[in-house]
Amino acid sequence: MKLNIKAFAITCALLWGCGVLFLTWWIMMFDGATGERTILGLVYRGYNISFAGSLIGFCWAVADGLIGGAVFAWVYNVAAEKLGKGA
Repeated sequence: MKLNIKAFAITCALLWGCGVLFLTWWIMMFDGATGERTILGLVYRGYNISFAGSLIGFCWAVADGLIGGAVFAWVYNVAAEKLGKGA
C-alpha cells in the first residue's frame, strides 16, 4: 500500500504545528510567559515561551512537519515498492 505523499505531509505538518502551539500555551497557562529559550528554541529560531514565540514555533513546526512527512512518505513508498516486488 502506497502513502499519498501530499496528504501525509500536510497531516504531519498540522499535527506537529498544533502540538508545538498547544504545548507552549499549556506551559504558559501554568508557568506564565517566561520568554526563556528552550531546547526547542535552539532548533526553531525565534521560539520562546510567549504568545509571539508560540506563533513563530507553529510556523517552524509546520515547515518541519511538512518536509519530514514528505520525506518519510517518499521513503516508505520506495521501500514498499522494492519489498513488494521481491516477495
